[in-house]
Amino acid sequence: MSTALVWLRRDLRIADNPALLAACAAHTRVLPVYVHAPEEEAPWQPGGASRWWLHHSLGALSTQLKKSNGELFIARGESLAELIRLVEGTGAAAVYWNRLYEPAIIARDTRIKTALRARGIAAESHAGNLWCEPWQISTAEDQPYRVFTPFWRKLRTRIEPAAPLPPGRPKQWAHLEGSLSLDALQLLPKIRWDQGLEQTWKPGESAACEMLELFADDALADYARGRDLPSRNGTSRLSPHLHFGEITPRQIHHALQQRARERKHLDLEPFLRELGWREFAHHLLYHFPQTPTRNFNPKFDGFPWARKDTSVLGAWTRGRTGIPLVDAGMRELWATGWMHNRVRMVVASFLTKNLRQHWLYGARWFWDTLVDADLANNTLGWQWVAGSGADAAPYFRVFNPLTQARKFDPDAKYLRRWLPELAEVPAEVLFDPSLDPTMLRACGYPEPIADLGESRRTALEAYEKVKTTAA
Repeated sequence: MSTALVWLRRDLRIADNPALLAACAAHTRVLPVYVHAPEEEAPWQPGGASRWWLHHSLGALSTQLKKSNGELFIARGESLAELIRLVEGTGAAAVYWNRLYEPAIIARDTRIKTALRARGIAAESHAGNLWCEPWQISTAEDQPYRVFTPFWRKLRTRIEPAAPLPPGRPKQWAHLEGSLSLDALQLLPKIRWDQGLEQTWKPGESAACEMLELFADDALADYARGRDLPSRNGTSRLSPHLHFGEITPRQIHHALQQRARERKHLDLEPFLRELGWREFAHHLLYHFPQTPTRNFNPKFDGFPWARKDTSVLGAWTRGRTGIPLVDAGMRELWATGWMHNRVRMVVASFLTKNLRQHWLYGARWFWDTLVDADLANNTLGWQWVAGSGADAAPYFRVFNPLTQARKFDPDAKYLRRWLPELAEVPAEVLFDPSLDPTMLRACGYPEPIADLGESRRTALEAYEKVKTTAA
């Protein structure tokens, strides 16, 4: 009766879990384990919102396992040492896991696989979190892609996601004394700021499947248009579930393909393309592991960023910039751990271009406050907006928060929801505060910390210096 450990990380699910299914097929007894070792992910340890989600996702998985007489063994410490301790305690012959792609984790997992095998312990890693592995597709010159459209074209036409795997159910769940309690990991904040997260989200595999069903029923048919309107639930809101592996891209693909067969004229391409951006982000992170902290485009190494300004950064993080759409987005982020994607682009553009603060300041804030904080996506998004990344928005494209609000929040519902002090202000003034700054001051709303026109000109002048230097 052989025993195996399944080392769970960000694959907190029972269904479509290749590592779990492989362990169940090859061994009589299986023990799912989670080892908490955030230091090994430095310098990108999980932020506050991610820790909140992790706590509740682990709790949901533990409850799910108990329903079938299983258990999630929780440990805290250096991963290799804890895995060896658990192997010795259970007599396990093998350790299985699903691959992750962050640079620090790749290096850590490689060391662990080598060390386990040197001890005579089988160590298997599986592909369980992406549409395709980052090394599976390349250009005609056998190089990694740097532009999304050809990457997506090849991914979409060459690699069809397989059908999801059934839930992993071993002949017998293994049990071991000494598991830590979930509370012992101290993932929840000591100062409770997370009430909004609790009201907004329900982590876990079952909740992820429910969210997918809700999206397919309510928003999928109008996704191409609705995804740009921040006042509507027009997006899938699956990103945190995907990040923590509570659901997989192929589960989503399979479910939506089934829905398309049931409904005529249902266009899945706009949403599948967004899954493609997630794949592209991981492709880039794998092939260019320096990009979480360094410019993808080296010519931006000479970009004249403004000096770090704690005052403007503080106004930006608190949603007190005096620019309504920027402030609404930043307050939504703080309250819910999430921000609408179009608004993310607007607030990032304002920080990096109008304020000329380095994109890393924004990336770090998002990393700490987003429930879907993902190193690949976060890096791609911030560098894309800043102009320094792969397939980046042209630097001369500076999102105007006022025109963006007028176009995508024409009734000002989103603005009024997150700026309650301005609930009675006419929409025209919200779209152009210069029309009545006295009214806004009377509401206690701050004056703009930057002139949008002048700061845009300054940003473009700085970009011209970069182009001249590079030439």
